[in-house]
Amino acid sequence: MNPMIVEHPLLQHKISLLRNKQTGTKEFRDLVGEIATLLCYEATRDLPLEEVQIETPITMAKTKVLAGRKLALVPILRAGMGMLDGMLTLIPAAKVGFIGLYRNEETLQPVEYFCKLPSDIDERDVLVLDPMLATGGSAVDAITMIKKRGAKHIKFIGLIGAPEGVEALRTAHPDVQIYLGALDECLDQKGYIVPGLGDAGDRIYGTK
Repeated sequence: MNPMIVEHPLLQHKISLLRNKQTGTKEFRDLVGEIATLLCYEATRDLPLEEVQIETPITMAKTKVLAGRKLALVPILRAGMGMLDGMLTLIPAAKVGFIGLYRNEETLQPVEYFCKLPSDIDERDVLVLDPMLATGGSAVDAITMIKKRGAKHIKFIGLIGAPEGVEALRTAHPDVQIYLGALDECLDQKGYIVPGLGDAGDRIYGTK
């Protein structure tokens, strides 16, 4: 399944601001939330609708509402938390789970340290959130953990991806649709996306 690169002009403009090393922590954090909202709009485009009848101030009308699809948002800690509020802006009724993974700087492999998911995760469509799809290791492991708990309909949403990460995720989970704001050139020797935007977690929280 090919990744969906969301090329909306507003989103692309905001990603350019994210990439700029002069962008400060508050502005960076705000931009991540705004981009997440735009990505959420695209990732939920296929939600089913049902027709209902309502009364407007003028007359009775047939209109459409969401057909009761249950959703869950699962940010990968810690950087994925930066996307959460932006997603909840559009789908405030979604339940939220958390998966804690960090990357071993020597092996570049993800290490799990926390997992807390809604008890009915197997009944929900799951959106996994992580700003960067670099090596793909964290996304692959997080989705594996979610599938072990019974979830069957999963999408991955990230700000920026590298071809290596996209391929790793597609190989491990070919059923998972990937949504990205940009697909960059490659990874460097340290596993960072090029040209990328640096360490998303550090820039969101001002820890570097």
